[in-house]
Amino acid sequence: MPYTIRLHRVLKAPPEKVYRAFLDAEAMCRWLPPYGFLCSAEHFDARVGGTFRMAFRNYTTGHVHSFGGEFLELEPNRKLVYTDRFNDPNLPGEIKVTVNLTEVFCGTDLKVEQAGIPDLIPEAGCYLGWQESLLQLANVVEPNIP
Repeated sequence: MPYTIRLHRVLKAPPEKVYRAFLDAEAMCRWLPPYGFLCSAEHFDARVGGTFRMAFRNYTTGHVHSFGGEFLELEPNRKLVYTDRFNDPNLPGEIKVTVNLTEVFCGTDLKVEQAGIPDLIPEAGCYLGWQESLLQLANVVEPNIP
């Protein structure tokens, strides 16, 4: 049965910068793939109803898995909702990702919910991958380089 995970992190960056990191293909390719993976964006149309297609390549094995989805809801600097669907028939169904951003005194309170994750993806692996991704997200958005 598909399952849901929830993640929470506070980032030392304003919500507008964090929001932008979810809508910029180059930024996503930098922070989204877990350690040991490289990412390419084949298509990225960041608007409600727009779609995207990305691929992760395992740097060790060279194995590539691609996925894509649709942007369902975009509330600037506050909320994003999009879908993910893998090209692999062993990973059926659609994952719904909801990202909530709340401004706090030190930056942004980020909450991510990923619902509908296929059984084949171990829950612990999903959490580990997201933890790595969120660390990389911090490396992209937290520096304030003039």
